Amino acid sequence: MNVPKPQFSAPSWLTDAHAAAADRVRRLATTHGAAYLHATEAGRYPLDLAWWWTSGFWPGLLNLLTKEDTDPRLAALALQAENGLTALLDHDWFEELHHDVGFQFQPTAVMRHKLTSAPDARRRGLVAAHLLMGRFNVAGGVIEAWNGEAKRGHSIIDTLMNLPLLFWATETSGEPRFANLARAHLASAITEFIRDDDTTHHVVVFDQMTGDRVEALGGQGAAPDSAWSRGMAWAIYGLAIAARYTGDPAYRTRSRAVADRFLALNDPHGVPPWDFRAPDAATAPRDSSAGAAAACGLLELADLGDPAAHGQALALVETLTERCAMPASGDGLLAHATGKLPQGQFIDVSLIYGDYYYFEALQRFAGLKETCW
Repeated sequence: MNVPKPQFSAPSWLTDAHAAAADRVRRLATTHGAAYLHATEAGRYPLDLAWWWTSGFWPGLLNLLTKEDTDPRLAALALQAENGLTALLDHDWFEELHHDVGFQFQPTAVMRHKLTSAPDARRRGLVAAHLLMGRFNVAGGVIEAWNGEAKRGHSIIDTLMNLPLLFWATETSGEPRFANLARAHLASAITEFIRDDDTTHHVVVFDQMTGDRVEALGGQGAAPDSAWSRGMAWAIYGLAIAARYTGDPAYRTRSRAVADRFLALNDPHGVPPWDFRAPDAATAPRDSSAGAAAACGLLELADLGDPAAHGQALALVETLTERCAMPASGDGLLAHATGKLPQGQFIDVSLIYGDYYYFEALQRFAGLKETCW
């Protein structure tokens, strides 16, 4: 007998937060247009470069809003920004593209294809998938993250959130090689990045010729063996998406384990600190973007049948809304995010990807579940 799933009745604060976030995106569409955004300065988003790894998130926010707002200007601006990203493929800035082509082309071309079935959007997504696949080093079995001599052999936990591009490419093309490569990277990443206590490394370096592990690096975390909160969020969500595409329960199990560890470490804080193992974690800068990405990962687990995940996501988003919602005078949706604290960059700001995941979570609670991933 099929038992109907209980219906979720959204609390008033959630409905209000969703409406306020949508209004903020509409306002930014008027003030910023077809732009590329990264981090706020004094509450405002300056314009950024098309090749920077976050360039897909602002047009992606516009694409998310088109699911509930039929204003043709929104889709037109998102397409204009997507066209700018596509132009990088025949530009000197092509050399700046790396594993984050997923973050650039999933919220833009892939989402447009999901929403409209546009054939040019599908072609663009497949080109990006080929670029990502080309970064795979058979020695070590990992996708290498960055370009340049100093970054040879570096692989990072963030790539787990770029792998959905490869799973989508197999789904839309019927070619299994994309998904097979994603699974090969996952096999290495689960072994080399996720520690026995279910925390994660940010960066692991492999010898490009032999594939041997050389070392782990702190990267954007406090230390090589610390617990950078956004890295754990990438793992939660990326593994849950892999479980959705493949049906492999092992990915769901690992996602749940990292989520449990994330929630336990975050319990004293509410809003995640930038690194759970920072020496001053109790007072250190927060990273609301880690909380937003983790909430989306929990919602993915909920859709996979995890009985606790929906409520855990709701509690996390409620905390973010209460403690991090930007005042009306600012550009961002969420305050108190931290980008690169060890490098002294983007501390206690709004980050466009944090805004993106926050709005995605709000939409998912409202039943608008189609995502770019």
